[in-house]
Amino acid sequence: MKIIRIRALQGANMFADFPVLRMTLDLEGLVDTSSAEIPGFTNRLVELLPGLRSHRCSRGYAGGFVERLRTGTYLGHIVEHVALELSGPSGIEVGYGKTVYGGRPGIYEVVVEYEDEEAMRLLLEAAVLICDAVVEGRPFEIEPVIARARSIADDRRLGPSTAAIVRAARERNIPWRRLNDQSLLVLGHGIHRKLVEATVTGQTGHIAVELAGDKQLTKDLLAAAGLPVPAGRVVRSEEEAVAAYRALGGPCAIKPLDANQGRGVSLALDSEADIRRAFKIAKAIRGRVLVERHVTGRNYRVLVVNGELVAAAERQPAHVVGDGRRTIAELIATENENPARRTGHSGALSTIEIDEVVQARLAKVGRTLGDRLANGERYDLRESVNLSTGGTASDVTDSVHPDTRLACERAARVIGLDVCGIDLVCDDIARALADQGAIIELNAAPGIRMHEHPSSGTPRRAGEAIVRSLFPGDSDGRVPIISVTGTNGKTTTARVIAHILGAGRCVGMTTTSGVSIGGRMVHAGDMTGPGGANMVLFDPSVELAVLETARGGMVRRGLGYDWSDIGVLTNIQADHLGQDGLDSVDDIFRVKKIVAERVREGGTLVLNAEDPRLAALPRDQRVRRLRRNIAFFALDPSNAVLRGHVEHGGVGYAVIDSRIVELRGREQHEIAHLAHVPSSLFGAATFAVANALAAVAACRAHGASIDAVRDGLWSFDNQRHNPGRLNLYRVTRGYAIVDYGHNLSAYDEACKLAARLGRPSAAILSAPGDRPDDLIQAIGGVVAHGFDRICVKDDDDRRGRAPLEVPTLMADVIRSARPDMDCTIDPDEQGAIHRMMASLRPDEVVFIFTEHTERTGEYLRQLGGVPVDRIAARETRSPDLRLAG
Repeated sequence: MKIIRIRALQGANMFADFPVLRMTLDLEGLVDTSSAEIPGFTNRLVELLPGLRSHRCSRGYAGGFVERLRTGTYLGHIVEHVALELSGPSGIEVGYGKTVYGGRPGIYEVVVEYEDEEAMRLLLEAAVLICDAVVEGRPFEIEPVIARARSIADDRRLGPSTAAIVRAARERNIPWRRLNDQSLLVLGHGIHRKLVEATVTGQTGHIAVELAGDKQLTKDLLAAAGLPVPAGRVVRSEEEAVAAYRALGGPCAIKPLDANQGRGVSLALDSEADIRRAFKIAKAIRGRVLVERHVTGRNYRVLVVNGELVAAAERQPAHVVGDGRRTIAELIATENENPARRTGHSGALSTIEIDEVVQARLAKVGRTLGDRLANGERYDLRESVNLSTGGTASDVTDSVHPDTRLACERAARVIGLDVCGIDLVCDDIARALADQGAIIELNAAPGIRMHEHPSSGTPRRAGEAIVRSLFPGDSDGRVPIISVTGTNGKTTTARVIAHILGAGRCVGMTTTSGVSIGGRMVHAGDMTGPGGANMVLFDPSVELAVLETARGGMVRRGLGYDWSDIGVLTNIQADHLGQDGLDSVDDIFRVKKIVAERVREGGTLVLNAEDPRLAALPRDQRVRRLRRNIAFFALDPSNAVLRGHVEHGGVGYAVIDSRIVELRGREQHEIAHLAHVPSSLFGAATFAVANALAAVAACRAHGASIDAVRDGLWSFDNQRHNPGRLNLYRVTRGYAIVDYGHNLSAYDEACKLAARLGRPSAAILSAPGDRPDDLIQAIGGVVAHGFDRICVKDDDDRRGRAPLEVPTLMADVIRSARPDMDCTIDPDEQGAIHRMMASLRPDEVVFIFTEHTERTGEYLRQLGGVPVDRIAARETRSPDLRLAG
């Protein structure tokens, strides 16, 4: 077997509502071979992966998959199950898989859920190798694969603090996205979005972090505020450390001045020899070292968020308890087998490491790792109590004395940290701090796992407190999202919506032309996939998002957002057939309706009542899972679906007596006369009227007033606001219309518009080379009867076709259908335009269909063309009159 590609679909997609990996697999020589036809295959596979015995498969019960193996199933399906089985022992267990035909013989799409893309990709690739080995009867070492996948997942897994924040965001329905493979997240969208890295937030001040990092300066500021802190000095040499110890008197603590997580900390030092040894440990971590008076008592960590104490824990150093038999080293090894302990910070507790601090502690008390502890005897391996060095914590939040609570909250405010970890040492946190203890230090980016997962006591929702500080009240951090899809009209509809709703607010928009923010293009190119959506939703100025959402992005990368407020589906037509495994209009529809499925509960779905598939969409099983409002639109007010919907209390939009009208039960509200909708050439271009109806329905669902919608329709100009779509130019004796239309439906609508204009017409056109021959020939059949003369051009990008291959296919059909037709072939688009304009007849309208709309518009200007918004009536040719007809 051969892997053709593996793609990550990062959002809702045509297979599932969650991220999946999609592997395109060529079965090659195994295409017609089932598992039952390979001697010994099932036994060898199950022996290698015994967990497959519990797989249910489509039979719905444990053992169902093995039954399928014995009766015969194909290799793509088997690869799927092997990959899922490998995920469990790799620590990334997932349960969803699906295998479907890939569009041509031997090609299958193997789809599996993933949590860690890199690790699951490794397992998918390994699953293919495993199945190949089992087919051939070769041995395969699975453990190295699992170990590698586990290592990748562990390296990339969110730490407990970040995971707690993500969990809280999910509970609040706040969207989140990981920005790197560490702990940097973005929560929310647009103007509401917040950056978080572990427990440092976008609201954490840089100066506050710097202050907290300088332990001595922090203590000086706290002391100046009247808060209790231990005396200390910053030193750079052993001799300075010894001098500080002598000056301070009594036991001292030594720590790096600006380190964290308890690294290099030594406590209760009461001899110059201890001071010298501890100084060397601290000095190895940071150049400047703090010597301070050791404060005796119990050790506490308090968490203050947004000026409020939200959690407190008593911390104990890493320790072991003897059983009279095992050595200290053996007891440490046993404790590290605790499943709660993991390397680094990925578990509720950290692994206990035997380092020089532990060795120094042993030497200090005259013990070795080989000593045995008496039964029940506790031995503290360190004096520092940090969880990162193996310590434990018990929740004491409810015991904090009010004065101590106030002192902690004041300390966080003095430094200016929005999320602050405060280390206290005192006899009892239930008593006032000033009488019996001190604040030892303040910490930016404090770990919160001790509060979320204490060794004993009540877990505290520290992550939720941080999220609440970023998103007060019931805010979900979202901006409204309006998603637009369909075959034709997506770009225009999105642009009209953005124009209407952009009055007085910043709208972020994606289209096939690029990304615009606040009406200004910030990135050119086709941005109708997840990349464009992420660009808009990450921009901190965006108040509302209008996202053109195309087939390609959804098929190849998934949806670029989780939920929209309004979903607009314009129409479903034959386009892009034969690409990405989509071979029929039903396949296209299956992709497009993802937009409908991901409209939030209570949101609005805007549908074309004159499209049979969209008219039936509200009855679709997946669409019906959530309660949504439906708004239908139709050019024909007598459309049965529209009429029935309105009669049953729904809202609809139609054209009545040349007016766009909103229908609510028996009520009719005029939105605008078509004479005031220049984007539709004042009603002559009915397909543009349909786009306007869809846009009106979306804007009204969003809450825009009728006046605002009417004003937006009137001020929307195709030349300025809709480049490349129905752009009209006056050229010498006639007119040119520049449009991006490129599929059968678009050409059919153009032919209808040409007939409606009632004057001579011509067309310069082509078809994308990656379309099937029959579709290209069908376009030729349509345009043959729609124009008086045609030039079929070759595109710059022939998409794999030979020179003039596409124009010849189309021209043969046109000439066969209309032998008298003036039909020419031109290898160059610009030359075709030049020759057509040179032979322009009086009042003739030339339709120029092109991918290079901007370039074509500029060339028309060079030929003397002038942008206009209407075609003069033939009787007077006055530019003030509406279109003829």
